[in-house]
Amino acid sequence: MTEKIEKQALRKKMISLLNSISAEEKAAIELKLEENLFMSSEWKSAKRIGVTLSQGFEWNTLGIIKQAWKEGKIVCAPKCVPEHKAMTFYDFTSMDQLEKGFYNLIEPKPPQTKMVGKTEIDLVLVPGLIYDVKGYRVGFGGGYYDRFLKDFPNHTVGLIYSKQITSALPIEPFDIPIQKIITEKNSL
Repeated sequence: MTEKIEKQALRKKMISLLNSISAEEKAAIELKLEENLFMSSEWKSAKRIGVTLSQGFEWNTLGIIKQAWKEGKIVCAPKCVPEHKAMTFYDFTSMDQLEKGFYNLIEPKPPQTKMVGKTEIDLVLVPGLIYDVKGYRVGFGGGYYDRFLKDFPNHTVGLIYSKQITSALPIEPFDIPIQKIITEKNSL
């Protein structure tokens, strides 16, 4: 129970920090995050990329999506299945194929998009609020990504501001670490 309380406090503190970043500074950080991602071997080798559609204080993923399309990559995004606390990814080729869904998240419209199996996704950009140096993360508390990543066979990357990294986090048995962290400064 104390781990749950500690994670809630960490979330609140990080959201406050992210909300305090000016629009200009945020744009500059996002540009560096994108540059470092696009130079990574994971990006270069990926044919299909799974990406969450960002909102609010989250790092904007629109530039990543547009660059992927420009490079001829396939882009897919998750749709939550709340009754199973699961996610399914769908390929999309236009922002018109998206809508507000579960918890006001921007998600694919299943009738207009193509569902893909997790083994078909080469790289998943895993969102999170705080990461430790081992790749463990504190997300938004639903556990959807941990359940998805449990048997995900391919590359996982966290794209974050360097101030979102800490030396250690409280780890629970179901937490799944990501393989690589890319910041505006470098990658771990």
